[in-house]
Amino acid sequence: MCNKWSIRTWYMEKGDIGFVFPDVIHHYQVLTPGVNKATYLIASPFTIVKFADIMQSMAPEYPIIKAEKVEPEVYRGINAILETEQSDITVAQAYLQIVLARCIGKLNLVEKSSVGSNDLIYQTVSYISANFKKKFSLEEMAKDLGVSKYVLSRLFSKTFHRNFNQYLNDARLNYACHRLENTSDSITNICLDSGFESQRTFNRVFKERYKISPSDYRSICVKEILS
Repeated sequence: MCNKWSIRTWYMEKGDIGFVFPDVIHHYQVLTPGVNKATYLIASPFTIVKFADIMQSMAPEYPIIKAEKVEPEVYRGINAILETEQSDITVAQAYLQIVLARCIGKLNLVEKSSVGSNDLIYQTVSYISANFKKKFSLEEMAKDLGVSKYVLSRLFSKTFHRNFNQYLNDARLNYACHRLENTSDSITNICLDSGFESQRTFNRVFKERYKISPSDYRSICVKEILS
């Protein structure tokens, strides 16, 4: 597995566990001949509420835990997740909490902005991921990244095929949806925690994207879980 933009490579062997935090651009490559088997657990950090903020703002400086340092309970948790019925998401989340609780402390976490490279695409993704809960403008973001706001605006348009506000709102809405799905927090709190200035704005943007209100969205999710 290696970080594509900084061309940093980390080698993994049998029993090693690797972590890719959200919005960290990466790819992997198999270098050894013969049959190679890898197990991937892909989960939104917002389904693991306890670790969501950490995984959004931080990233491991060295993302591999070598086999000799992995506790047996971690392997048992991973196997339990793989054996869990797809419909029983709550059980899988519980085991994932155990895996992360046992592993996070073994990773040296640093600010996500310091991981990776000076590539502007990477910096943009990392910046939005770390700051979407705050209020900031395109001009402020461009200043922090050391580029012209026009350069940044063109990047959003050509690379992400949306403007700055649309991309930022998408990040906020994704977070809000996971909170609506996985917590009983009030919609007002979710709205403000997601970075929206008011519930009125939140409701408008939410309906524009999902064609229903946040409360109706939550109701549908609850019915699907109970069915």
